[in-house]
Amino acid sequence: MSWRFPRFGSQQQQTDPNFQDIPTQSWYPPSVVGSSSRPSTPTSSSASPHQRASDHPQSSSRGQPSPAEAAGIIARLKDKSIEELQSLLKDKEAYNAFFNSLDQVKTQNNVHDELRKETLQLARENLEKEQRILELRNQCTIIRTTELAAAQDRLTDLERQKDDIMMSYSPAALLDKLQTSMAKLDEESEELHQKLLEKDIDLPTFVQKYKKLRTAYHKQALLHLAGQTSLR
Repeated sequence: MSWRFPRFGSQQQQTDPNFQDIPTQSWYPPSVVGSSSRPSTPTSSSASPHQRASDHPQSSSRGQPSPAEAAGIIARLKDKSIEELQSLLKDKEAYNAFFNSLDQVKTQNNVHDELRKETLQLARENLEKEQRILELRNQCTIIRTTELAAAQDRLTDLERQKDDIMMSYSPAALLDKLQTSMAKLDEESEELHQKLLEKDIDLPTFVQKYKKLRTAYHKQALLHLAGQTSLR
């Protein structure tokens, strides 16, 4: 946090005639001095520090105090003697001690300490969970290499079975099955006719069985013809 202390008014300068003899360039360290090395003189000696602070508002996003905070810092500085002010501007340790004694700085330091403690606590908790994370990672590796591999093999086998079933019920496969069944019925019809010629079967029985076989054959032949026509 690089705050700039408000510049002192003419009332403090008029209290001691030797105040103006102090080298102004040594008053403000680089973190305090702006683009000008000499404090600007207000146009009216009656201007209050609050008015001078409000004439140059600082953006809090750049780490500058608000007017209310600047007024509090001025109140702390008003009670200090010229020697103490000189010590603040010349002695780095005294300047840092005064800077760190400001309420705003204390608040920021407390917030910083709290955040640091919380961060360390989270880091410790993460380190404590590291062993558990490693165990879970090993379990995932085992599952991936054993159970998952077995499930993948089972899935591959089921997909192959599905493809076989789908292929067996394809139009081309069904036509082949009809063709095979027709050939078998035709063969049975020929065998039955041969039995009649050899007188191994009587005529009424032959007619009944032969009619049944030929009816089934022609039904399948019609289905086969319709299937072939639909595929063209």
